[in-house]
Amino acid sequence: MNSLWAVFVVVAALGQTARNAMQRELTARLGAAGATHVRFLFGFPFALLFLAGVSFFTHDALPHTNGLFWAWDIAGAISQIFGTAMMLATMEERSFVVGIAYSKTEPIFVAIFGLVFLGDALSLGIAASILLATAGVTAISYRPGVKMALRPALLGLGAGAFYAVSAVGYRGAILSLADPHYLMAATFTLAIGLFIQAALLTAWLAVRTPGVLVAIVRLWKQSIVAGFMGAAASQFWFLAFALATAASVRTLGLIDVLFAQIVSHFVFKQPTAKREAAGIALLVTGAILLVWVQR
Repeated sequence: MNSLWAVFVVVAALGQTARNAMQRELTARLGAAGATHVRFLFGFPFALLFLAGVSFFTHDALPHTNGLFWAWDIAGAISQIFGTAMMLATMEERSFVVGIAYSKTEPIFVAIFGLVFLGDALSLGIAASILLATAGVTAISYRPGVKMALRPALLGLGAGAFYAVSAVGYRGAILSLADPHYLMAATFTLAIGLFIQAALLTAWLAVRTPGVLVAIVRLWKQSIVAGFMGAAASQFWFLAFALATAASVRTLGLIDVLFAQIVSHFVFKQPTAKREAAGIALLVTGAILLVWVQR
């Protein structure tokens, strides 16, 4: 398997960590729905720029779509909306790192959904790496002596499940195009997905809470930066999905918990416990194993 997918994942995880930090700040002013919408509304124009750039450099025409592509892409887009909203809602109740960590049950769901719906193989090495990385995330999120509240736990698990459906849906959409160049297939799928998300959330907010749309416009400077980081991170996630199974991509993507830990420590001034350090070690071990078994 082309190891380029692993490079794409690392870059995507870095971008996602930056985007999550920005969205956390926006959530306090816009709420979970508003901060979620920023990611899609302001990310879509950048996705179009990415698509134009890929078309220019590859000289490829836009792919021909089919019903299967639209079914996969719509499923991926809607699931990602719910996953993002649940993750942000979790982060409102817990610390930055814990909010991210809860959603990282995703690789287990992805492995199951990918096997069932896409026929993506799950080898013993990949299964072991998923378990190691997930155990690391569990260690990071655990808080001794503190009774774990049911609501943030369910929100985090729900985010993980919806993100898993989204990952499988987007990979299914990319593969259904059968485009000769993975750059075009991935970038086109991203642009369509962000258009669907931006349109749906704009309509929903216009009906339910139009004041949030006004607030988003007023915060356009912060929103543009968050939108760009979200679109850039998604671009690299989609490139990775075009080259590797969704389970492999999202398992290696757990390294964003390490990046989140760094953000938490240096930006939000939250200390790192020994237990969290041990969890990070397990996570990194799982990531290294995953790359090694697929080298």
